[in-house]
Amino acid sequence: MAPVINGHRRLRGPYTIGGAVLRALVPAALERSPDLVAAHSVEIRAVAPDLRRLVRAREESIGARLHEDERILVPAPRRTLRLANGIAEFVRDCLQGPGALRVDNMHEADPTDRELLAVLMRRVPDLVVALGAPEPPVRWSEELVLSGAPPVDGPPEDYIASDGTTDDPEAYAAYLALSPGDRARAHDQRAAELSDDHLLGAVPYHRERGSDQGAAVSALWAAVDHCVGEGFLHAVAELGPRGLRLAEPGSDLWWRFTHRTATALAGIGRRDEAFELYESARRTSVDPAVHAAAAYGTAMLDARDPDPARRDLGRATGWINEAIAVSALLPDRRERAFKLGFDRNGRALIELRQGRIEEAMRLVESAIELAERDLPPDAHPLHRMVLFANRAQLLARSGRNADALRDFDRAIAIDRGFPDHYLDRGNLLLAMGRPDDALADYETAIRVSPPLPEAYYNRAELHLSRGDLERARADLDHVLELDPVFLDAFVNRAGVLAMLDEHEAARRDVEAGLEIDPGNPHLHGVLGQIETAAGRYAEARAAFDAALARDPAIGGAWANRGILRYQTGDLDGAVADLTRAIELEEDAALYANRAIALRDLGRFDEAKADLARAHELDPTTEPAAGVEN
Repeated sequence: MAPVINGHRRLRGPYTIGGAVLRALVPAALERSPDLVAAHSVEIRAVAPDLRRLVRAREESIGARLHEDERILVPAPRRTLRLANGIAEFVRDCLQGPGALRVDNMHEADPTDRELLAVLMRRVPDLVVALGAPEPPVRWSEELVLSGAPPVDGPPEDYIASDGTTDDPEAYAAYLALSPGDRARAHDQRAAELSDDHLLGAVPYHRERGSDQGAAVSALWAAVDHCVGEGFLHAVAELGPRGLRLAEPGSDLWWRFTHRTATALAGIGRRDEAFELYESARRTSVDPAVHAAAAYGTAMLDARDPDPARRDLGRATGWINEAIAVSALLPDRRERAFKLGFDRNGRALIELRQGRIEEAMRLVESAIELAERDLPPDAHPLHRMVLFANRAQLLARSGRNADALRDFDRAIAIDRGFPDHYLDRGNLLLAMGRPDDALADYETAIRVSPPLPEAYYNRAELHLSRGDLERARADLDHVLELDPVFLDAFVNRAGVLAMLDEHEAARRDVEAGLEIDPGNPHLHGVLGQIETAAGRYAEARAAFDAALARDPAIGGAWANRGILRYQTGDLDGAVADLTRAIELEEDAALYANRAIALRDLGRFDEAKADLARAHELDPTTEPAAGVEN
């Protein structure tokens, strides 16, 4: 029987379970399949830091080599899904036949491990996962609940029974029976074990109760800094307050705990708690740099709220203006250049969300000018990278594609291990009519990153633009394997399946997508096509009407409703709908279809004009029967 892994997050922090799995598999894989290990080095090094001495990074972001003050990027919460998929693929390829994984204390597992186990059960069919917990975990993953995984039988045997990491009453009673000195020495010994193993992400719970409070707060800070850099935000939300309780209020370290914790809380949607931390900073500190950063963070709580209905851009503007005003008064030229540029870049986001692209551009360019004038050439590379990438986005929105491309090139040159900018540059190259170069960027993003659903999705769109439905479908299949709630992938795959006349499969994708977003207009548009093909015209009309009520700018819905209206004898309605589709985007097929409706209405001159325009757009367009050229 497989040994039991203690999943308690206080044993080794984020990926306590994932690390145990990798420590069991990686050494043998290095001997048998070193290329497999190299292909997943990013994930392995993130999930099991103690294996870094064995596994070299194939492509590491420069952030790992920078001082903490220059590491300004915080990975989005979705990064852990990328890591989980990479580890699942590694485990799948390592298994030589059926495997088993037994995990106890799931009710105390870190969210990273819960997500990983859900992905393993979904993506590694040869792995049987047995889970044990005296009570359901908070935010118990739906996939775990639905998996039907058998529970763990009997007590765990093969894990370290440290306090806080086992529910065994006898072990905990023995711990309580220790003298205070013995208990402190046990905590310090455990902390030393974690440190000796280079477990940068391990939770220093034991050192916190040991004999040296200074060592405890230092260990907590190392854990928080590591977890922020890796994107383990739930762990930061738990560790940060513990650090705040030990740090001297108003001290530099206290502010660092405050800032990192508030950033993590905002990232996982606990925005009210983040606001309270910024308020605490304002009440506690008189450091102008702290007040500027707290004002910036508060502004971003509004500006970056994922729900547009909750954003208060006016309030965000007030806070960001305060940040700019304070940063502009900082006496040190280099600190002022960085912080003021950072704040102006934040103001640019707010301006962009209010549709003021030129003002956003002015602010980003002023931040770049500050960096180039007042910062040493090698200082704050990630800050410069972000500014170049943001200006590139604004230039592309303004139609200045060549200038945008130069800025994306500059951003990528700073950090060739950062995948997101390859996606953005690939999208720009595709819009510029350079699909081969776009494809190269998408595939580079795939290569340098743990499994990245967005890269496969973008590549699928490129295949669609070339009319390669099978390759597009394969990429969309993979997107949904990586992320089963990727809404746009359901939309596009349903459309591809409809074009391939696989209407029942398309309907399943539409239904799955509508469970995520019941009012999605694109899915209702595809549903209209499916119902039309099935001859269910009333249902098709209702679906097209629903799509256009939600988004009147969907040209395909107008076109397909026009075809439906023609098929049901509503010729005037067909002409009206096809006209609206043409107004949104000219297309030879739309003119040819409208020509047919115009012909049947006896409007022959207009029909011939439409055919002429269709031929201008696409000389291969066939004339409709009964309409002369």
